[in-house]
Amino acid sequence: MKQLASLFVLAAALAAPQAHGQRQDAVRGAVDAANRWLVPADAGDAAATWDQAAAAFQAGVSRADWTGALKRVRQPLGAVTSRKLVSSEFKRSLPGAPDGEYVVIQYDTQFAHKAHAVETVVPMRERDGSWKVSGYFVK
Repeated sequence: MKQLASLFVLAAALAAPQAHGQRQDAVRGAVDAANRWLVPADAGDAAATWDQAAAAFQAGVSRADWTGALKRVRQPLGAVTSRKLVSSEFKRSLPGAPDGEYVVIQYDTQFAHKAHAVETVVPMRERDGSWKVSGYFVK
């Protein structure tokens, strides 16, 4: 029994780096997806952000409603003058969302008319394995 327990501990120890590496790959993929999604957001192309969003996002808000909402939030801020990645955290569960794979990404962003803002972008892994944005917030 002691030998079996030792094998279990060894197996868990060997699997941990692989799981950590997979999680790092997931975070990298999610950050890449968020950065791609922010390009049309920064250009004022709200419709393109909806087109590139996760299926769950698209099911939750119509294209027209999202386009109006994003424009109302972003236009008063003006153009992005700088954006710095502050954090990216892998999550399997988020409040109000089904369990899945998410990465909560925060950027310290400066806009022409707002010196300091925190943008939060939340990509999720789709069924096909791709990462697509499922949430966006500016504070």
